[in-house]
Amino acid sequence: MILRHVTIDCADPHQLASFWSEVTGWPLGDDDFPGDPEVLVVAPEPQPGMLFIRVPEGKQVKNRIHFDWMPTERSRDEEVERILALGATLHEDHRKPDGLGWVTLLDPESNEFCIERSAAERNI
Repeated sequence: MILRHVTIDCADPHQLASFWSEVTGWPLGDDDFPGDPEVLVVAPEPQPGMLFIRVPEGKQVKNRIHFDWMPTERSRDEEVERILALGATLHEDHRKPDGLGWVTLLDPESNEFCIERSAAERNI
């Protein structure tokens, strides 16, 4: 099987998909517009896209699954600052004085996600 999309329930699919499009640099689907009940962020192959679907209920509890992102063009700390400027909120800071650790952020609808150290910071 192939994982085609990761689907995220939300109140405003276009708004949340636009945030994630800015975070990832991936485009929205060509036929996705404000007010649509579902909006796709198109990932480069072979990665799965992110499909945002409107649901009537709001988020109630901590996510049971979340994204862990590893920056490719910036350091972890640069990426955290960039994403905060896009509208994310700091949730938990797990950075350590020795440079290890990660940062947990919340997207505009309070979904948790983490920013880890880049490959360069890991010496990979």
